[in-house]
Amino acid sequence: MTEATRAGTFQIGDLSVTRMGYGAMQLSGPHVFGPPKDRAAAIAVLRAAVEKGITHIDTSDFYGPHVTNQLIREALHPYPDALTIVTKVGAGRGSDASWNVASSAAELESAVHDNLRNLALDALDVVNLRVMFDVAAPTEGDIEEPLTALAELQMKGLIRHIGLSNVTAKQVAQGRAITSIVCVQNMYNLAHRNDDALIDSLAGDGIAYVPFFPLGGFSPLQADALSRAADQCDATPMQVALAWLLQRAPNILLIPGTSSVEHLKQNIKSVNLHLPEDVLSSLDEIGSGKTQD
Repeated sequence: MTEATRAGTFQIGDLSVTRMGYGAMQLSGPHVFGPPKDRAAAIAVLRAAVEKGITHIDTSDFYGPHVTNQLIREALHPYPDALTIVTKVGAGRGSDASWNVASSAAELESAVHDNLRNLALDALDVVNLRVMFDVAAPTEGDIEEPLTALAELQMKGLIRHIGLSNVTAKQVAQGRAITSIVCVQNMYNLAHRNDDALIDSLAGDGIAYVPFFPLGGFSPLQADALSRAADQCDATPMQVALAWLLQRAPNILLIPGTSSVEHLKQNIKSVNLHLPEDVLSSLDEIGSGKTQD
């Protein structure tokens, strides 16, 4: 058993992945655009993640664009049999680093082929449809057309499994009526818990939930409360936030990102941290807005 496997595994469709994964977004340049400042360091982080036992890497060809996938290929191809690479489509990048909707059938097919080419794969393990009615947050809207286009690419053998990203519970239900959905990737953390009911519902159906921004959008009071909990546990705030997510529900899979091998090792160590009940209670108050000075 490696350190990353101590948090256990979870099934994404027929793929078994470590609950402690790695998100590759930070490997590209500033604002997820352009090449990394230190290409050798980026390669080292990817190799260290696999050496530590991580079998779940999250990426997208619109990171860079193309940069992150090309780094993954350079660092890890030919890929270990156990490694699952999850990518996403539905967005594109402007020359000014803007994030743009790219969800027509033609755009999605082009994005899938970009991912295949830059990762050097014949088929993609999992493709998440990134819904872009609002770049920043899930927003209601019909996803039938783009999701049907992805399902058709799946039928052609280019995609093994389909997931959803930046979606509402209503959109998840609509998606599941169209095709099999193996994972949902939304913003969720101690301070932003709008998806509590969705997580529990997905857990009951054996569907993975993959939160991003585990420390995103904390107020100063909330950050102070997390720091106090970290001091009590002799850990970093990030480690406590990740450990809380692992204990929150068995279907939660983590994909913390970093461009530092040392930071990667610190993140992985969160799998060894079991939060006692009094700490869990204090952390739950962060999400309820009851934190005190």
